[in-house]
Amino acid sequence: MISKRGWLAFLVLLLTCGLVLPACSQSGGATKIRLGEVTRSIFYAPQYVAISQGFFEEEGLEVELTTTFGGDKTMTTLLSGGIDIALVGSETSIYVHQQGSDDPVMNFAQLTQTDGTFLVAREPIPDFKWEQLKGSTFLGQRKGGMPQMAGEFTLKKHEIDPHNDLKLLQNVEFANIPTAFASGTGDYVQLFEPQASVFEKEGKGSVIASFGVESGRLPYTVFMAKKSYIDANKEVVQKFTNAVHRAQKWVDSQPVEAIADSLASFFQDTEKDILIRVVQRYKEQGSFASDPIIDDEEWNNLLDVMEEAGELKERVPLEALVDNHFAEQALKSVK
Repeated sequence: MISKRGWLAFLVLLLTCGLVLPACSQSGGATKIRLGEVTRSIFYAPQYVAISQGFFEEEGLEVELTTTFGGDKTMTTLLSGGIDIALVGSETSIYVHQQGSDDPVMNFAQLTQTDGTFLVAREPIPDFKWEQLKGSTFLGQRKGGMPQMAGEFTLKKHEIDPHNDLKLLQNVEFANIPTAFASGTGDYVQLFEPQASVFEKEGKGSVIASFGVESGRLPYTVFMAKKSYIDANKEVVQKFTNAVHRAQKWVDSQPVEAIADSLASFFQDTEKDILIRVVQRYKEQGSFASDPIIDDEEWNNLLDVMEEAGELKERVPLEALVDNHFAEQALKSVK
């Protein structure tokens, strides 16, 4: 999601100067929302369901979805006014908060509540024990991002020092990690779906553990906006949150085949059986949040993960960066 702070000075400058673009516009009676997602992922299934099943449209919203590829770019685009709402990891709002801001980025609706990565070995290991990683070469994720932080948090939970007990590789670009593993780099790799399932289907690897299960529940991917935008567009944010919760309830109640069908147009290069397998895996481990509320336990777990990774200057209280008002109202009004 995000790593070092080179871009943060620029973000703060944007906040200080108040560089903003129009928040939203009317289009044929519907309110247009510019939504930026940090990446295109089956992990975000309820978001695509809200679009494909017409839940946003029924709330009077026209969602313009763009993929902004990376936590730093997503946050920069949000702060500069290029998008109205961002779907990105909550840690990004904390990084901006740590730099100081008169217009904080507020988390208002949770979409995923676990890490989305899996531990992949070259061959199946039926009786895998985490201690087997000691002495191995581990192809991990980029330093400072939530996948890496959740990964290291999990390793330490199992009494593995990621920087001393194994050879940790973090110098491979996110997009090139699967290719590097397939070409022979590393004994184990931390992968997102659908790549993990694709590797299993192709016989290139085997999922042996879930970092999502091991690291616990946390606000992993959340819809957020600048406080100034929320204050000026409360009705719009409420309608948006209502649509998200309708999609969450739909995903909860539908079979994986129906969910995969609803996602198909967003993943045209992904085979149907892979879509089904990935949705099933994420649904079984509870990755899709069943409601948009971010609770204290999840927030504090996020802070623990960041603190363990050395990325947290001080603990930030939930109320400083989370506005659950819209989520709570959605639970009351969406039946």
